[in-house]
Parts: sequence; structure tokens; C-alpha cells
Amino acid sequence: MDSGSTGGLTAPTVSFLSDYGTTDEFVGVVHSVLRRLAPEAAIVDLTHGISPFDVRAGALALRRAARWCAPGVILAVVDPGVGTARRGVAVRTAAGLALVGPDNGLLAPAIEALGGAEQVVELVARQVPGANAAGSTFDGRDLFAPAAAHLCRGGMPDLLGPELDPGSLTASPLRRPFHSVGDDGAPALEAEVWWIDRFGNVELNATPADLGPLLEAADRAEPAVLGAAPVLRLDVGDESLAAYVVANFAEVPAGRVGIVPDSQGHLALVVDRGSAAGRLWLHEGDEVHLRSW
Repeated sequence: MDSGSTGGLTAPTVSFLSDYGTTDEFVGVVHSVLRRLAPEAAIVDLTHGISPFDVRAGALALRRAARWCAPGVILAVVDPGVGTARRGVAVRTAAGLALVGPDNGLLAPAIEALGGAEQVVELVARQVPGANAAGSTFDGRDLFAPAAAHLCRGGMPDLLGPELDPGSLTASPLRRPFHSVGDDGAPALEAEVWWIDRFGNVELNATPADLGPLLEAADRAEPAVLGAAPVLRLDVGDESLAAYVVANFAEVPAGRVGIVPDSQGHLALVVDRGSAAGRLWLHEGDEVHLRSW
């Protein structure tokens, strides 16, 4: 994780995500520590609007952002276990970016999106240049920011603490979609709502490939009409309705729910110029079921 591993830049970027909000001084203080210890590094605030303590939401946001981050270090802090035995880590990924933060599952989805971990070290405060070893409630300032600054300066990760087995990292808190077969032999898909954006689009934990068996079953049950969008049954709570598999928002029939591939390569439930979350009364973490009619 030398200067070459952060893109060979003399002034790499720190991409910063947290649940700190912007009301208190926390974000500004972390910025100041980074500027003091690595003055040539640029700082990009990905978001500080993660709900307090919501590791799952932080992990999702980090996963969505990771592949688009500038060369350098991703600093992520959503850390309800601060001050406990949970580990702080620095991770070098196959994509060349480094991640610094708590080992509580927050980093795992982003590490996966970046090709996996190639090196992991546990952060030991007394070994991290500029760290405040006496701190116990603000590791973003006292431990993680100094570690990120060290890496931005081209410092070797080995100086920050002992190397860990990448397989020992805390697993992702995110669920996978579940495929099943109904009593009638038709394939079904159980998906979880991962994220609802400000427009009310509902991202699921499934991808277009997960729809393959359902679409094949739908075609066998009722041959597709030329030019018509495939229609699946969407079960949300006690409600069943038609969901149209389309390529973009405009192709969704007026007043109906569509299924589109979103910008992350996942499936999203959408309403053209409306809120699918509002239409379906959905919240993050809810389950939905898809199958052919």
C-alpha cells in the first residue's frame, strides 16, 4: 500500500463517509486532522448523513460509492462499538484503493466491490503516527484519520499494526436474494429492499440475472407479445400487483410499477415521475416477492 498502490499520486484523495452529520464539529475536526497530517491530500465527503449507528446503511452507501472513488483512501466511520474490543483496520484492495475504518461489517461490501482484500492490518494506536492513543470515543479523529493520512503520504501499512487474515474480517451485514419454487412449480424470488433514494426508487438486493428463471416461466405461461414489456407478479405484504420489466422510467405504463436495472446494476422498483416507495408503502429492510403470474 505504497504511493503506487494509491494510483501513484503525490496528492491522493481521502473519500470520507460517516454518520457524524453536520450539526456538530465532528466532520470538520476530522478534516482538520487530515489536513494537518497529510496537507497535500484532497478530501471528498461522500456523505455524513447516514443514520446514527446504522452500519447496514453505511455499508450500502459505501458499496455504491466505492468503485467511483478517486485513487487514494476511503475513510469510513459508522461505529456504534467505538471503544470496545472491535478492531480498527486498514485494508488494501485488489483495485488499489485502501479502506480505513472499524471492522464491524461496514467495509465488507465495498471491499467485495473492489475485488477483495489483498492485505489487512489491525490498527494499533501507539503505532499510528499522529494518533491519540488516549482517546476512546472518537476514533474517527484519534485513530482512523491519522491512519488514512499515513497511507496518503505513502506510508507502509505494516507500520500501523499486525497483519490479519483477510478471512477474519467481519462479514457483510447485507442479505442475498433467495430463490425458491412455489407449490405450482413456478420459480419465485424473495428480495430485500436495500435502499430508497430521494425520488422513491426502491433498490433491491437482486440483479437482472436473478429474473432470468421468472421471465422464462412467464414466457412459457403466456408467450410474450411483440413490443410488450414482460409482466411479473409483485407481492408486497398482502397486496399483489403487476410489475413491468422495462429498461427505463419512461417505459413504465402510467400509474403502474416497473422493474428497471439501476445505476448499480441492481433491480429497482420504480414509478415514472413518482415514488414507488410511497405507492407500495415500502421501507429499507422490507421483503418483496416476485414470480410469474
